[in-house]
Amino acid sequence: MAKSTSLFQPELVKRALKDAFVKLNPKLVAKNPVMFVVLAGSVVTTFFFIRDLVNHGDALFSGQLAIWLWFTVVFANFAEAMAEGRGKAQADSLRKARTTMVARRLVGNKEESVPAPALAKGDLVVCEAGDAIPADGEVIEGIASVDESAITGESAPVIRESGGDRSAVTGGTKVLSDRIVIRVTQDPGNSFLDRMIALVEGAKRQKTPNEIALSILLSGLTLVFLFATVTLLPFAQYAIDQAGKGSVPSIPVLAALLVCLIPTTIGGLLSAIGIAGMDRVMQRNVLAMSGRAVEAAGDVSTLLLDKTGTITLGNRQASAFHPAPGVEEHELAEAAQLSSLADETPEGRSIVVLAKELFNVREHDMDHHQTEFVPFTAQTRMSGINYGGRQIRKGATESVRQFVEDNGGRVPDAVIEAAQRVAKEGSTPLVVADGPRILGVVQLKDIVKGGMKDRFQQMREMGIKTVMITGDNPLTAAAIAAEAGVDDFIAEATPEMKLSYIRQEQAGGRLVAMTGDGTNDAPALAQADVGVAMNTGTQAAKEAGNMVDLDSNPTKLIEVVEIGKQLLMTRGALTTFSIANDVAKYFAIIPAMFIVTYPELSRLNFLSNPKSAVLAAVIFNALIIIALIPLALRGVAYRPMSAAKVLRRNLVLYGLVGVIIPFPFIWLIDKALVLLHLA
Repeated sequence: MAKSTSLFQPELVKRALKDAFVKLNPKLVAKNPVMFVVLAGSVVTTFFFIRDLVNHGDALFSGQLAIWLWFTVVFANFAEAMAEGRGKAQADSLRKARTTMVARRLVGNKEESVPAPALAKGDLVVCEAGDAIPADGEVIEGIASVDESAITGESAPVIRESGGDRSAVTGGTKVLSDRIVIRVTQDPGNSFLDRMIALVEGAKRQKTPNEIALSILLSGLTLVFLFATVTLLPFAQYAIDQAGKGSVPSIPVLAALLVCLIPTTIGGLLSAIGIAGMDRVMQRNVLAMSGRAVEAAGDVSTLLLDKTGTITLGNRQASAFHPAPGVEEHELAEAAQLSSLADETPEGRSIVVLAKELFNVREHDMDHHQTEFVPFTAQTRMSGINYGGRQIRKGATESVRQFVEDNGGRVPDAVIEAAQRVAKEGSTPLVVADGPRILGVVQLKDIVKGGMKDRFQQMREMGIKTVMITGDNPLTAAAIAAEAGVDDFIAEATPEMKLSYIRQEQAGGRLVAMTGDGTNDAPALAQADVGVAMNTGTQAAKEAGNMVDLDSNPTKLIEVVEIGKQLLMTRGALTTFSIANDVAKYFAIIPAMFIVTYPELSRLNFLSNPKSAVLAAVIFNALIIIALIPLALRGVAYRPMSAAKVLRRNLVLYGLVGVIIPFPFIWLIDKALVLLHLA
């Protein structure tokens, strides 16, 4: 998928400028109460500007007020349009993947060519090398290499096959080899690609609960300041009657004052912050089904992570041979190598490599011996070889024990102890036997990814509990959990156990996030507040989650949580800054407006005259929105910390800066206006 390389690309800016004026439609602006008040103020001041032109009034002043109030609305629309524009650019690149395709639909045993949009849910489609996959579906027959670069941006092809957790295919991708039969799982117009385009364009973006709550707060503040501004008119008249001097503020001045006092900064940037948050997730090749999911990620307090491929590298490697009493290590290595010759798993290959490295064990001559390879099955939990009259097996301790006992042998206590010791170290024990004779234990070590312990410590500092999910036995799970630094683990996990754990956490008022790729993960993904499904996983998993990781990288969940935290931190920081700005503007404008009526206010006044004060504040109010657009789109710098620390940081940094910054800039604008004879 296309990645954004620059925040202000020329084509994005041009599109955003155009959209900013389109968004002046009152029906669109009305969705944001704060900016609707600014729009109303713009209309009112424009009316008085026209009246002043006709009646030869102070059209220069009212005209400038009208222009800058309109700019305030346009700048706010520009911020939102910039955030949306980045999504629209990504949508344009996705549309290129949706070309006019012809599907080979199976009807009975015959093929017929039909347009891809004519396919219906449940139809069977044949795809061979070079064919574009016409619709989302599940592979029900065959195996093929598929190019998904049009969707994920990843050039490396992936394998899709019937059965298992890698059967889902996406419309718009391309088959590179072999032949597969696909069952269509989505109706036309509701494909994964269609939903991606709609989502990145923001067409289906709904306000999140926190965003709604903040909108209500901003609306409340707007009503308070509206009441304060309206009552200012009779108060000013009364003060003038008592003092015998001064002037009553005009309607344009009151409109400008209202715009300066209400939280226009955060009101103008609120929508852009939410859209940019979704965009940042999208830039990491994660499709968020809603802004709610991204925001929920920021509030997550429990993180469920699969062990294999997330916390560990995923490929267990043979690290040592532990022979049984009376057995030479070389003999164990040779038998383990023989039992692994047909084992194409990374674990099996690593056993062959380790035997060669330690004892220079070479491949045996299979042609002169009756040879039969025994594949691993879920039922036997063993694999091996029948070679030259020998029955060599390797596998789980209990499975090999049963095999040995069935052949009249027994397992020495020393071997059981060795297997337990290996498990306690966080490794996986594979017991090797030759018929009734136990030869020893092969140690397979899970390698914890570098830096994971530090990342989990960062999660802990943010108040997030990390939980490792694994199918390993409790001893192995405990050792890996300790090495990785997670807070808890679920060993020998089943779908029911995952679901139960999530519900238990949610019952305690905690939000839960997890990753998954299989059909057996679907219930837990649906139950979790943030469920990130792997794109390589099953259709059931992708439909159950509220995010899809197009790269199928389970560690992406940690990044998603960090992006969610950053979104909330950005919104909080800019809200603090905006409200602090309003306080500062109030103390900058009011003394200048009433200095004639109340000369005592001269001690607080630092501006030239009432007109320049109001106009300078309005100009600053408009320009600060433009200045903060990059921060709203990029987000504030993310640092792992608790909610209490975030609040203190916002109050000190953005609150203090928000109070201080308006004074020097309003003073500079005031002096420039007077120097240019504009006020």
